[in-house]
Amino acid sequence: MSAATLALPSRQVVWRPKVNPWAIAAVVSMAAFIEVLDTSVANVALPYIAGGLGASYDDSTWVLTSYLAANAIVLPISGWLAELIGRKRYFMMSLAIFTLSSLLCGLAPSLPLLLLFRAVQGIGGGGLQPMAQAILNDTFPPEQRGSAFAVYGITAVLAPTVGPMLGGWITDNYSWRWIFFITLPIVLLALYLTHTLIEDPPFLRRLKRGGIRVDYIGISLLALGVGSLQVLLDKGQEDDWFGSHFITTLVITATVCLVSLVIWEWFRKEPIIDVRMFKSFNFAAANLMMFMMGFMLFSTLVLIPEFLQTLMGYTAELAGLVLSGGGVILLVMMPIVGRLTSKVQARWLIATGWLCLAIGLFYCANQIDLSVSFKFAMWLRAAQVIGIGFLFVPITAAGYIGVPPEKGNSVSGMINFMRNIGGSIGTSVVTTMIARRAQYHQQILVGHITPDSPAYRSAFHALSSKIAHSGLRATDAQDQAIARLYEQVHQQGGALSYMDIFWVLGALCSIMFVLAFFLKKNDPGAGGDVAVG
Repeated sequence: MSAATLALPSRQVVWRPKVNPWAIAAVVSMAAFIEVLDTSVANVALPYIAGGLGASYDDSTWVLTSYLAANAIVLPISGWLAELIGRKRYFMMSLAIFTLSSLLCGLAPSLPLLLLFRAVQGIGGGGLQPMAQAILNDTFPPEQRGSAFAVYGITAVLAPTVGPMLGGWITDNYSWRWIFFITLPIVLLALYLTHTLIEDPPFLRRLKRGGIRVDYIGISLLALGVGSLQVLLDKGQEDDWFGSHFITTLVITATVCLVSLVIWEWFRKEPIIDVRMFKSFNFAAANLMMFMMGFMLFSTLVLIPEFLQTLMGYTAELAGLVLSGGGVILLVMMPIVGRLTSKVQARWLIATGWLCLAIGLFYCANQIDLSVSFKFAMWLRAAQVIGIGFLFVPITAAGYIGVPPEKGNSVSGMINFMRNIGGSIGTSVVTTMIARRAQYHQQILVGHITPDSPAYRSAFHALSSKIAHSGLRATDAQDQAIARLYEQVHQQGGALSYMDIFWVLGALCSIMFVLAFFLKKNDPGAGGDVAVG
């Protein structure tokens, strides 16, 4: 059955909400923003959490891992859960769980209880992003969906930027517990407004509500596979990957469970994850691109601050300010791109985004060094986010092309899952590459620093003489000169490793640029459905 045929039933359903759709957009985007924010706001508070609960820093990192693992497990089955209990009811249930667990996280007297409450919070948060996106898709007429997705997109790409800065400010000025308390009024307001304003469309009310057999095997495979994948991504570099039996076991578990899950769900009549949707090239390509967009967004969010903090001595606050400029650009670009989706084919916008991102990353690879100024670092971040601004809305819209409306919940759940997993993998890859490539370049540079090297002898004698003039003995001055020269080698090796990573990321974006032209043509004037002819 063709995608165009699949899309026919959607034209038979004409439903519009009773309230202004932009009011609904504000409510669901508010809820999604808080959820995405809570994913990153705790990052900078980990030392405070460890100190406040009498735990080590390594143990406190499970505060992030427990949330991400639970969140990742729920995302792909959120569509199935919405069909099972109703989308509005499921959205409100997720908000309620998220609210209660946030309160309990702030009150947690010990680290084990905090980890338990964070896992519950991840379960609640896992339903907010996909359901918000699905609600927007059904609430707005086709010609306005791009603008609606732009509102949601602002929350998805801006919250990870705001989160670390907000978390740092709260923990510096108040207590780490307030990073969980501060969101409670907003989430409670979103819960009330959801109950008041949002309703399920008729075609969702007609979906099966009873008699659904729970797929215990599928849920078990999903929980084990995705949970293991998220933990190994979060802990892999810390435990030296395959040098750790724990990480090796997680890799085997994740691989076996996820492959088994795909095979199991493929042949089930009522799967919890409709993997057969990946037979559609457009849906599969949109998910791959959303994975890569998450990969690029979160990896660059790691690269710039880590470069500035570890090699240039920036504080966390200053590094966060560098990222803030990119957030402002996204605020401006998202609505513009949202409007363009009703006038320009999605694949052209997507191709433009990947091209801009590739150029921006190649530019960073050529320009980044240890002498960059604060202003120039902001410009480098701006060069990266211009491309991302062109990607989120069109890729999201492309994922729905040719899909019947009753599959919208499953589409949004899978797209958000791919973005989040892409972000986790991107973060793990770049942190590993930074460490490994820095070691490689340091070895190469040290190989050129020998007593026979005229350049080394000249630098060593000049530096040791300068230090000796400050009053140190000759032997102490020579020791300090060697230490400073090694520090320079360390910094240069680190800078070269960042250049390598930007080259690799730019090459990946170039591949996505080519793939964009293979997406199906859509008719923007007809609301984004597959173009005929």
